[in-house]
This record gives sequence, structure tokens and C-alpha cells, in this order.
Amino acid sequence: MLDRRVFVLGLAVLLAGCAPRQMEDTGAGLVSDPATPGPAPPAPPAPPATGEAQAAADLFGAIERRRSVRAFAADPVSGEHIALMMRSAQGITDPASGFRAAPSAGALYPLELYAAAADGVYRYSPADDELRRLNDNDVRRVLALAALAQMFIAEAPVVFVVNAVYARTAAKYGERAERYVHLEAGHAAQNLMLTAVHLGLGSVAIGAFVDEGVRRAIAAGNDETPLYLIPVGTPER
Repeated sequence: MLDRRVFVLGLAVLLAGCAPRQMEDTGAGLVSDPATPGPAPPAPPAPPATGEAQAAADLFGAIERRRSVRAFAADPVSGEHIALMMRSAQGITDPASGFRAAPSAGALYPLELYAAAADGVYRYSPADDELRRLNDNDVRRVLALAALAQMFIAEAPVVFVVNAVYARTAAKYGERAERYVHLEAGHAAQNLMLTAVHLGLGSVAIGAFVDEGVRRAIAAGNDETPLYLIPVGTPER
């Protein structure tokens, strides 16, 4: 009998604890009885600043709009825009460390970047952020022929050439250097092509060409291997 009374008493205590909190009149209105509040819900994340949001929208917009373009209008591409695209691919973004816009295994930077336009061939110098004119030859048709006669390349106002010096990376990474160099070339090329979209231009990545023909067209060194041709211009409408 004692056990039954203990059980009933314990049940009553338990039910009392689960009952709704009572309201009491303090003279200033009904308030709930004091109790320890539960944890507050997490605050929602702060929205990005307007400038950050716009930058993100611009970036995603460029990603969504990027397409391979093989027909170009006759509109020229300004030297300023050519320089901006080359900077986005290989420009130095941290002067203190020398780090560039595209990641590079060991920060060894094996890529060399050229631009072939109607008024000559240019080479980009990341160290001083300059385009150095190598000659005044229009080699766009030569590049098109080297690219298995993809003649639309010759119609682009500017054709970028991405070369690699494998030895720079191989000195540290040995047989894995080729993989790392190719990854870096992809990073740099994508930067360039997204910048082209942002500028209202179109591009296409070309990998089918005769290496020696490309190398000779731009007078590149024998230690350089062409990896990409990237014709850029205003898409034909």
C-alpha cells in the first residue's frame, strides 16, 4: 500500500511540473510566473553589403552567360580591354607575395601569355603589368591555319595564346608537374573568358592545333609549349 501511495504522489508531482504556467495578477496586469527562458533562436545571417552583393551578381551573371563563340563582329577590342583580360589571367594580385590571379602549384607560375592582334604580337609581363610588343606582324591567319584551318580564328580581333614552360614546375614536382601546369592553364583561361563576358565579349577555348606552328607564329621560345588559343571579340549578331 505504501508503494502505491508513493507512486501516486510521484505521478502528481510529475503532472504538476507539466501543467501550464499560471498567470498572476501583480497589479500591473497579468504576467506569467517567473521561469528560466529557453535558448533564443539563432539570428539570421546578415545580408551581404550592397557592393558585395552586386559583385557576386556580376560574377554569377558572367558564369551563366559564358558560351563558346565562333563568329565575331568586326568591332575592335581596345588595348585597355586586352590588358584587362590578360591581367585577370596572370596579373599579380598581392604585390607583397607576388601571388597572381590564378592559383599555381608552389607559386612557380609556368605560364606565358600572348595576344595576337591586327597590329602585332604582344607578351604580357606580370611583374610590371605591361603588354610588351614583340613585333608588328598580324599572325591571326597563321594561328588559324596552325589550328587545323579553323579560319574563324583569323576573324577574331584578338587571339590569346597560353604557353607553358613545364621545367619551372618540374624542378619541384617532377612527374606531377604536367598535371599541375594543365590545371593552372585552365584556371587562367577561365578567368580570361569570364572577364571577356563581363566586357561584353565572347570567346572560345581552342586546343586543336600544331604546337610548332603556334610557337613559330608568335616567336615563342623552344622551351614553351602552347596549351590554348583563345579568340576573343564581339559576338556576331
